[in-house]
Amino acid sequence: MILLVVIISLSIFTVISVYNLFTAPVLKIKQANYNSDKLVSVLVPARNEEINISKCIQGIINQDYKNKEIIILDDNSTDKTFEIASSIHSTNLNILSGKELPSDWLGKNWACHQLSSVAKGDYLLYIDADVDLKQNAISSVVYEMKTSNATLISIFPTQVIKSFGEYLIVPLMNWLLLTFLPLRFVYHSKNESFIAANGQFMLWKKEDYFKIGGHNVVKDKIVEDMELARLAKKNNFKVKTFLGGELVYCRMYNSFQESYSGFQKNFFAGFSINPFFFLIMITFLLAVFVSPIVMLPTGSYYFLPVGLIILARVSISIVSRQNFIMNIFLHPIQMLFMFWIGILSVIKFKTNNLVWKQRKF
Repeated sequence: MILLVVIISLSIFTVISVYNLFTAPVLKIKQANYNSDKLVSVLVPARNEEINISKCIQGIINQDYKNKEIIILDDNSTDKTFEIASSIHSTNLNILSGKELPSDWLGKNWACHQLSSVAKGDYLLYIDADVDLKQNAISSVVYEMKTSNATLISIFPTQVIKSFGEYLIVPLMNWLLLTFLPLRFVYHSKNESFIAANGQFMLWKKEDYFKIGGHNVVKDKIVEDMELARLAKKNNFKVKTFLGGELVYCRMYNSFQESYSGFQKNFFAGFSINPFFFLIMITFLLAVFVSPIVMLPTGSYYFLPVGLIILARVSISIVSRQNFIMNIFLHPIQMLFMFWIGILSVIKFKTNNLVWKQRKF
């Protein structure tokens, strides 16, 4: 009976994974050098990003979309972020110093709010400082905005994974996204359960962004990107979520330790459910996705569930542009980290002990 439940569950999850392989929206060059009369405000909140900020700004400057302004806000960095950003000179590039963080705001939300208050564009494009944009990225996403009539387009960048330690944790983001959510449904379904957004890249119609209240209404939310996307859907605005493909990349974390800490910050908060049910959920996932591998030596009937696990991992790895051999080989370890980080995420959230970029949440 337990084996049957595992097989049925894995069959459903594998169908979703394979469906995403063939249907998940991936940002592509739809029209080379596309430009419009819409001014795009490219807004970058940056805190302690001295390693990434120069490459990020150059990537924005080199975009083939011409009608843009670039605003970088240094969010009270303790490193050389502001100095490095200020040394770059380009038309329509503006470097700002962020104001002191109010007690009732979280840092990134406050930085994004400040950016929106000075932006002049018809579209607001928020990107993180560790995002690497290829030349056609902005023109392609503006084209998608025009043709889809979406209020919000969010992109999960193709993750650049360079170390073994990162591979233990970073692939979990796309695994969680593409194993349980048919990504195409974010746009095509009115059901608010079908939602996914990533603050690393969010393009808004400015008018609609302010209609739902902007970052001011999520000022104390840890996973503000998901909260804003839910608000957009609740207000009957269209949301469309893409994978970055060959146009939007990001090395989100530079080590195992950064990955380990970063996922603790977002994992539980991103689900917006009761802690008890969250712990039940990750326990169930651990059992479903690991027990068939553990039991494989005991009988041939475990070949089917293990095969389903492998098929799902290969499908997600291909569409995410990740190494499927690494993800298959490391799958049990990744699942254990998923479970353990989930527990820590709940504990730190409930005890108000989350820290990121040398700042407490």
